[in-house]
Amino acid sequence: MQKTLVIAEAGVNHNGDLQLAKSLIDVARDAGADVVKFQTFQASQLATQHAEQAAYQQKALDSSEGQLAMLKRLELHPEHHVELIEYCMQKNIEFLSTAFDISSIGLLATLKPKRWKVPSGEITNLPYLRKIGRQGQPVILSTGMANLGEIEAALSVLEQAGTFRSMITVLHCTTEYPAPVEQVNLRAMNSISQAFDVAVGYSDHTSGISVPIAAVAMGAVLIEKHLTLNRTLPGPDHKASLEPDQFAAMVQGIRTIEQALGDGIKRPTPSEQSNLPVVRKSLVAACPIRAGEIFSENNLTAKRPGTGISPIHWDAWIGRKASRDFAEDEMIE
Repeated sequence: MQKTLVIAEAGVNHNGDLQLAKSLIDVARDAGADVVKFQTFQASQLATQHAEQAAYQQKALDSSEGQLAMLKRLELHPEHHVELIEYCMQKNIEFLSTAFDISSIGLLATLKPKRWKVPSGEITNLPYLRKIGRQGQPVILSTGMANLGEIEAALSVLEQAGTFRSMITVLHCTTEYPAPVEQVNLRAMNSISQAFDVAVGYSDHTSGISVPIAAVAMGAVLIEKHLTLNRTLPGPDHKASLEPDQFAAMVQGIRTIEQALGDGIKRPTPSEQSNLPVVRKSLVAACPIRAGEIFSENNLTAKRPGTGISPIHWDAWIGRKASRDFAEDEMIE
């Protein structure tokens, strides 16, 4: 059974508060996540003074301030990274952070992460992709807003820079918060897998937990989902995040689906073996049959239990002579 990697996307839901970030690590661990992921950026290198917030951000914050002002409040300071990494080690959960600019890649590289996450917005950022690819470590590539051609180009850049395709997991994603269920298009995840021969996963922005669980049933090896302590907290992503109990229910659902997927070989399971003779049928006498009488559709029938001759052999017995007398309901032999 392949274990799905579950990433709790803490993102910027710490609101710039280190203690809140640590609390997110606690609830991610308690909910069963394998990884807790933050976001690393320098606001001045991520957005210009003229960049506007996305519509969902303006709605969540009830503000029309620019991206830059919003992002400055949500920066995770360099010194906080070390403290959070140490805290994650204590809590036995992997720390991960998405770099949103090239200098942040350099910062994270000094902290020796286990893997890298490319956010959907950077899939067309050539110098960024090259810098990630040169790390030569596993990469998670989000593909929100992308088409197959853009995914192909990004994979090519990462490979040419030094990251083998076997080290890349491509995440299908719908970049809207919350994402409309009718626009999720989960089948696109399998299209990506078939087109590029890569491991695939799913980064979920829908409300609830049904869609990410379904993605696991369809073959996702990684699930990413936003986590918050409270959806009413101020901030751009809280309203589109799961609270701890919901996140734990999602993880439990994923683990249940993992067990249910099995190995794909169709055969009677151990639990079915005892039921097999109870619910299947055998050839029996439909009425008293005398020795030498010809078996026919009139004197043979199929009834439970299935401990005798299977009725799949019906045709082979029609026209034979009875070797002895058979009472009604007696199994044929």
